[in-house]
Amino acid sequence: LQKLIHLLQATDDPLIQEQALITLSNSAAFSVNQDIIRNLDGLSVIGGMLSDCVPKVKEKALNALNNLSMNIKNQEEIQVYITQVCRNVESAPLNSDLQLAGLRLLTNMSVTSDYHHKIINSIPCFLRLLSEGTERTQIQVLKVLVNLSANPAMTRHLLRAQV
Repeated sequence: LQKLIHLLQATDDPLIQEQALITLSNSAAFSVNQDIIRNLDGLSVIGGMLSDCVPKVKEKALNALNNLSMNIKNQEEIQVYITQVCRNVESAPLNSDLQLAGLRLLTNMSVTSDYHHKIINSIPCFLRLLSEGTERTQIQVLKVLVNLSANPAMTRHLLRAQV
C-alpha cells in the first residue's frame, strides 16, 4: 500500500495513476487497509487526484475515496474534499461515470448529518440531475437527497432550493 501511494505521488502518467487508484480502491474494501491507507497519508494523496484534469483519474480517485469513506476516522479527513466533489459532480458530463462516482461518495458522506452543511449549495444541482439524468443518476441523487432529508435542519434548504 505504501508503494502504491508513493507511486501515485511520483508519476504523472494517467494510466499508471488509474491502475494504482483501482488497486487502492480494491484494497480499501478491507477495513484493516482503510486504517493503513489513512495512516500512510493516502487520503490526502488520493484526494489530491481530484484536481487532476484527466476525468478517468478523478473518477478512480472518487471510487477509492468512496471505499475509504466507510470508516468514521477516514470520513473526518475526506470531508475536506466534499466541496470539490460537489463541483466535480456539477461540472461532469451528465450521467457520466465521473458524476456517478462523485454522487456515490456524497451518498456515503451524507449518511450522518455531520457534513450536510457542506452539501447545501449543491441541492439545486441534485434536483436538476433528478429531472435530467438517467435512471442510474436519478437513483444515486435520490440516495443523497434521502440522507439530507433525514436531517430536520435541511428541510428549509431542500424546500427552498431553486431548480
